[in-house]
Amino acid sequence: MTDKPSVLFVCVHNAGRSQMAAGWLRHLAGDAVEVRSAGSEPADQINPAAVEAMREVGIDITGQSPKRLEYETARDSDVIITMGCGDACPVFPGKRYEDWELEDPAGKGVEAVRPIRDEIKGRVETLLGELLPAAPA
Repeated sequence: MTDKPSVLFVCVHNAGRSQMAAGWLRHLAGDAVEVRSAGSEPADQINPAAVEAMREVGIDITGQSPKRLEYETARDSDVIITMGCGDACPVFPGKRYEDWELEDPAGKGVEAVRPIRDEIKGRVETLLGELLPAAPA
């Protein structure tokens, strides 16, 4: 891992879970982590309920757009976190992989997306603590 770790969040449509995870990591880590997200079959737009759920906690993900998962993006990432893309995700030796089993927010209203958003926040906080352990006092 380089001095600045890079994390790639991947889900099928790159419209909900991976976008919320990337939004949380950008918000919590600032410039300390390079954040990427992509999908094996990207949607046309980010899930509006995910946008609204993130807006409720002060995080704006409207400037993001679903992106296709590229080989180079995965190869150049230190940590790859999948959220249901299955075999479409390339595997590279020496990378850290995690699979976060999260409910898919597709087609759900903001009420149903809030608990998914909150679970993602907790997982991102744990990940961040592992990637950037606090310096000794």
